[in-house]
Amino acid sequence: MTTDLAREISEWSKVNPGRAFDVTLVTETPVGHSSDLSVPFRVIRQPSFLKLLAQIHSADVVHLANPALRPLALAWLLRKPTVVEHHGYHAICPNGLLLYKPGNSVCPGYFMAGDYRKCIACCSQTVGKLRSLRNLLLTFARRWLCQRVSANVAITDHVATRVCLAFTQRIYHGVSDHGLQVRTEKSASAANLEIGYVGRFVEEKGVPLLLEAGKKLADNGFAFHLTLIGDGSLREKLETETDHLRIRDRVTFTGYLEGPELRKALQKIPVLVMPSQCEETAGLAVMEHMMRGGVPIVADIGGLREVVGEAGLKFTPGNSDSLYLCLRELAEDHSKIEALSVAARTRAEVLFSLPVMIDNHLALYRQLCG
Repeated sequence: MTTDLAREISEWSKVNPGRAFDVTLVTETPVGHSSDLSVPFRVIRQPSFLKLLAQIHSADVVHLANPALRPLALAWLLRKPTVVEHHGYHAICPNGLLLYKPGNSVCPGYFMAGDYRKCIACCSQTVGKLRSLRNLLLTFARRWLCQRVSANVAITDHVATRVCLAFTQRIYHGVSDHGLQVRTEKSASAANLEIGYVGRFVEEKGVPLLLEAGKKLADNGFAFHLTLIGDGSLREKLETETDHLRIRDRVTFTGYLEGPELRKALQKIPVLVMPSQCEETAGLAVMEHMMRGGVPIVADIGGLREVVGEAGLKFTPGNSDSLYLCLRELAEDHSKIEALSVAARTRAEVLFSLPVMIDNHLALYRQLCG
């Protein structure tokens, strides 16, 4: 999303030279498959401390994707107008996920309630007590600095409510329909219910729940095929579970896909399921699927609930029976897919338009620049 924002502002500036913004993207991400020469803005990768300091010093506005502590502190010391866009919960949670371990239950907000022992106990499950204490102290610092920036941007109203910071406004992610093929195929006569998942294979995403619901579909005689797009630490475990449930012939693991390969795979999938156990801040994959005219089925939790609204189906988080009932509803009547497809596309065009996202950011930058 940060790359899209930088690209679109740079392209907008080319046709509006009198009001142009000069964009530099600074990132810790190393060079990948694509060349930085192919983007219309300057890219600085893995800068040294002095180079980061110089870049912030020369900026009129500093925009941070999440409250990254070093640039946040430098921008505050240099008194630069700063925007923090909250893609996660790093200002109120030491692990940034609001997911309490062990058990992967939704955290009720122990940090904000002042129950810091619970925060340390949670983080200790993955990083040990010493680093847990460090993460807790860094959360205090991030939150203190976020209370003093020029603007906080929440990507959903849910995030705005959760982070509870001063000077907060909501700006939804914008999804470009460039390269997205809007679904035109009719599903009413399809023999199989084509179901997909896109994301990481990690505990908080709840993919085993989707496999359990698929097993229930199979046991009740419904024809379906499930495509799991992504990769992660749980892939081997998920493949083993697929074999254990005896639904291997109905499930495809594609591995990580991007670009044309991802778009081609998703074009064949009318129904996308997001079975997250954690409070997703928004669900970009769901937004893109809705813009494509696909039907979302999501856990009734966090930003997913807000993004989908009435343009999809929702189920009780962590409940495979509830998810199965949603899938069965579409398997029994494929015509419902077409009705929800139209509603999803309409909602995406209204709320998740890329030009609207860019206009909102430009207005904010102009306000900060006076």
